[in-house]
Amino acid sequence: MRTRRKNSLSWLFEALEEGPGYLEKPMFGCLAAYVHGRLMAVAADREDPWNGLLVPTSKEHHESLLREFPALSPHPVLGKWLYLSSSHDDFEETASEVIGAMAEGDPRLGVEPKEKKKRKKKHSASRK
Repeated sequence: MRTRRKNSLSWLFEALEEGPGYLEKPMFGCLAAYVHGRLMAVAADREDPWNGLLVPTSKEHHESLLREFPALSPHPVLGKWLYLSSSHDDFEETASEVIGAMAEGDPRLGVEPKEKKKRKKKHSASRK
Protein backbone atom coordinates (compact mmCIF):
# COMPACT_ATOMS: atom_id res chain seq x y z
CA MET A 1 0.00 0.00 0.00
CA ARG A 2 1.39 3.35 -1.05
CA THR A 3 1.10 6.23 1.41
CA ARG A 4 0.90 9.84 0.30
CA ARG A 5 3.63 12.13 1.42
CA LYS A 6 2.67 15.24 3.33
CA ASN A 7 2.64 18.38 1.19
CA SER A 8 5.16 20.80 2.73
CA LEU A 9 2.98 23.80 1.77
CA SER A 10 -0.29 22.54 3.25
CA TRP A 11 0.06 25.17 6.01
CA LEU A 12 -1.00 27.73 3.40
CA PHE A 13 -4.59 26.50 3.63
CA GLU A 14 -5.08 27.14 7.36
CA ALA A 15 -7.04 30.37 6.75
CA LEU A 16 -9.40 28.50 4.40
CA GLU A 17 -10.10 25.53 6.68
CA GLU A 18 -13.03 27.23 8.42
CA GLY A 19 -14.73 28.00 5.10
CA PRO A 20 -18.01 26.30 4.19
CA GLY A 21 -17.47 22.87 2.73
CA TYR A 22 -13.67 23.07 2.99
CA LEU A 23 -12.03 20.13 1.27
CA GLU A 24 -8.47 19.16 0.36
CA LYS A 25 -7.84 16.83 -2.55
CA PRO A 26 -4.77 15.66 -4.46
CA MET A 27 -4.40 17.30 -7.88
CA PHE A 28 -1.59 16.46 -10.33
CA GLY A 29 0.79 15.50 -7.53
CA CYS A 30 -0.05 18.63 -5.54
CA LEU A 31 -2.69 19.54 -2.95
CA ALA A 32 -5.84 21.44 -3.94
CA ALA A 33 -8.12 23.38 -1.60
CA TYR A 34 -11.84 23.78 -2.27
CA VAL A 35 -14.27 26.03 -0.42
CA HIS A 36 -17.99 25.62 -1.04
CA GLY A 37 -17.26 23.57 -4.14
CA ARG A 38 -14.91 26.14 -5.73
CA LEU A 39 -11.28 25.29 -6.44
CA MET A 40 -9.47 28.04 -4.54
CA ALA A 41 -5.77 27.19 -4.46
CA VAL A 42 -3.19 24.53 -5.24
CA ALA A 43 -0.11 24.02 -3.05
CA ALA A 44 2.68 22.62 -5.21
CA ASP A 45 5.87 21.35 -3.58
CA ARG A 46 7.54 19.67 -6.50
CA GLU A 47 10.05 20.94 -9.09
CA ASP A 48 9.59 24.32 -10.79
CA PRO A 49 7.17 25.42 -12.11
CA TRP A 50 5.22 23.24 -9.69
CA ASN A 51 6.70 24.67 -6.51
CA GLY A 52 4.63 27.34 -4.83
CA LEU A 53 1.06 28.58 -4.78
CA LEU A 54 -1.13 28.19 -7.86
CA VAL A 55 -4.04 30.62 -7.86
CA PRO A 56 -7.01 29.47 -9.95
CA THR A 57 -8.69 32.46 -11.57
CA SER A 58 -9.85 33.60 -14.98
CA LYS A 59 -7.72 35.76 -17.28
CA GLU A 60 -10.17 38.64 -16.92
CA HIS A 61 -8.98 39.06 -13.31
CA HIS A 62 -5.23 38.82 -13.97
CA GLU A 63 -4.62 42.55 -14.38
CA SER A 64 -6.28 43.60 -11.12
CA LEU A 65 -4.77 40.71 -9.15
CA LEU A 66 -1.27 41.41 -10.51
CA ARG A 67 -1.65 45.06 -9.48
CA GLU A 68 -2.70 44.05 -5.97
CA PHE A 69 -0.23 41.18 -5.63
CA PRO A 70 2.79 42.04 -7.82
CA ALA A 71 4.69 38.91 -6.74
CA LEU A 72 2.17 36.78 -8.69
CA SER A 73 2.72 35.94 -12.34
CA PRO A 74 0.90 33.83 -14.92
CA HIS A 75 1.78 30.17 -14.45
CA PRO A 76 4.18 29.08 -17.24
CA VAL A 77 2.16 25.92 -17.99
CA LEU A 78 -1.37 26.81 -16.82
CA GLY A 79 -1.44 30.37 -18.15
CA LYS A 80 -5.05 30.91 -17.12
CA TRP A 81 -3.94 30.66 -13.47
CA LEU A 82 -1.56 32.83 -11.49
CA TYR A 83 1.49 31.53 -9.64
CA LEU A 84 3.71 32.47 -6.75
CA SER A 85 6.99 30.57 -6.71
CA SER A 86 8.10 29.36 -3.30
CA SER A 87 11.54 30.79 -4.10
CA HIS A 88 10.15 34.35 -4.32
CA ASP A 89 11.54 36.65 -1.61
CA ASP A 90 8.02 37.60 -0.47
CA PHE A 91 6.51 34.11 -0.76
CA GLU A 92 5.18 33.68 2.79
CA GLU A 93 3.80 37.22 3.08
CA THR A 94 2.20 37.28 -0.37
CA ALA A 95 0.83 33.73 -0.11
CA SER A 96 -0.77 34.62 3.24
CA GLU A 97 -2.32 37.77 1.74
CA VAL A 98 -3.71 35.90 -1.28
CA ILE A 99 -5.12 33.09 0.89
CA GLY A 100 -6.58 35.74 3.21
CA ALA A 101 -8.36 37.35 0.26
CA MET A 102 -9.72 33.91 -0.69
CA ALA A 103 -10.95 33.35 2.87
CA GLU A 104 -12.72 36.74 2.75
CA GLY A 105 -14.52 35.68 -0.43
CA ASP A 106 -12.75 37.78 -3.08
CA PRO A 107 -14.80 36.86 -6.18
CA ARG A 108 -11.75 37.15 -8.47
CA LEU A 109 -10.17 34.13 -6.80
CA GLY A 110 -11.15 30.52 -7.32
CA VAL A 111 -12.92 28.73 -10.13
CA GLU A 112 -15.83 26.36 -10.48
CA PRO A 113 -14.41 22.94 -11.32
CA LYS A 114 -15.50 21.49 -14.62
CA GLU A 115 -18.02 18.72 -14.27
CA LYS A 116 -16.64 15.32 -15.02
CA LYS A 117 -18.06 13.72 -18.11
CA LYS A 118 -20.01 10.60 -17.40
CA ARG A 119 -18.46 7.54 -18.93
CA LYS A 120 -20.64 5.35 -21.01
CA LYS A 121 -20.91 1.87 -19.63
CA LYS A 122 -19.58 -0.78 -21.91
CA HIS A 123 -21.95 -3.66 -22.35
CA SER A 124 -20.08 -6.86 -22.83
CA ALA A 125 -21.62 -9.49 -25.01
CA SER A 126 -22.41 -12.58 -23.05
CA ARG A 127 -20.62 -15.68 -24.23
CA LYS A 128 -21.83 -19.20 -23.78
